[in-house]
Amino acid sequence: MKKIRMNIAVVILSLLMTQATWAEEPKQSIPKEPSVAAQGAALLDGKTGRLLWGKEAQTPMEMASTTKIMTAILVLEQADLYDVVTISKNAAKQPDVQMDLLEGEQWYVKDLLTAMMLKSYNDAAVALAEHVSGSVEAFCEAMTKKAAEIGAKDTVFGSPNGLDSHLTKEQHHATPYDMGLITGYALQNPMFREIVATPSITFSDVTKKRVHTAVNTDRFLQMYSGALGVKTGYTNKAGNCFVGAAEQNDVMLVSVVLGCGWGDRGKKAKWTDTTTLMDYGFAQYTKQEVVKKGMTIADVAVHRSPKAYIHGVLADGYEMLLSETELEQIEMIPHLPSMMEAPIEKGEKIGTMDVVLQGEVLQNIDIVAGECANRYTFSEWLRQLWENWCNFTVY
Repeated sequence: MKKIRMNIAVVILSLLMTQATWAEEPKQSIPKEPSVAAQGAALLDGKTGRLLWGKEAQTPMEMASTTKIMTAILVLEQADLYDVVTISKNAAKQPDVQMDLLEGEQWYVKDLLTAMMLKSYNDAAVALAEHVSGSVEAFCEAMTKKAAEIGAKDTVFGSPNGLDSHLTKEQHHATPYDMGLITGYALQNPMFREIVATPSITFSDVTKKRVHTAVNTDRFLQMYSGALGVKTGYTNKAGNCFVGAAEQNDVMLVSVVLGCGWGDRGKKAKWTDTTTLMDYGFAQYTKQEVVKKGMTIADVAVHRSPKAYIHGVLADGYEMLLSETELEQIEMIPHLPSMMEAPIEKGEKIGTMDVVLQGEVLQNIDIVAGECANRYTFSEWLRQLWENWCNFTVY
């Protein structure tokens, strides 16, 4: 296989005719690097999980009630929303913030889940964990396993609600980047998106004797254009935390700020930090069509065919969030054979192409034959031998 290194700037020229609107848009000045109070922070492309900016983004930290994002994922994937949850003594005795659930009461999964995400109820989180897995311990093992499947490799859950006073950092932690990955995954679930954006909910237990109202404490929903939610958090160990998401012009960003401080200053910092990261992300990054489906990448010689070569074309296009600087650094590296044997069918895979940024392969795209190349028939093969013989000159 041969490798051909191509700078994206060359390929972009072939796209300019269909992307004339780019030239019409005024250039934005590149904002300065964001400055945040958080001990750890991460800004991610919410759809691909690519880290766009970070501060100690790969450092394990306490994450308080942002833990409940993963709790919600498992509940949504493993329980029926209209299952009935019977409250255990263990769930009922959880410390504040709590919904004041009583042992033996019965509530519906969806109501407990929504209230948990809106008001961060610790008793609701434990009740849901026990309902799904039978015990808190089993549920936490499932949380950790699911995190690893998502790609969060340095995340361990020892609690379904984020209370960490009884846990060491080794028993309960995540990196800012991991929390961003987990949240991006959660936002693929329409019900999760609906729940975290709910302003308030009023519901009752199964008997309809108790009625409860939960109001969303996520200020980000009201203070930022395109905000989707997601989850606040606070413990004495973790300080103020927030994982947020926003969507503008088909671009979804996820921000994570952990350890923003304590007291009123920390409460304000988590909102300021989140707004700072979102402003930076939406100003710095735009969705770019890096390559188009059907674009010809290279020609490949064909052996034993009337067709001397075929075009290698891309099976798919590729869009991604890029800054202006990154756009100039994108490389495309095709992997193609120098020659192929006929017959070759149109659309047959003949190679691949890596989209590379700063040494990292962001995407691998199949290269397929742009047309067919039939093998010589016997008569065509004899004719080719005769022509080669006639054209042969002895010196």
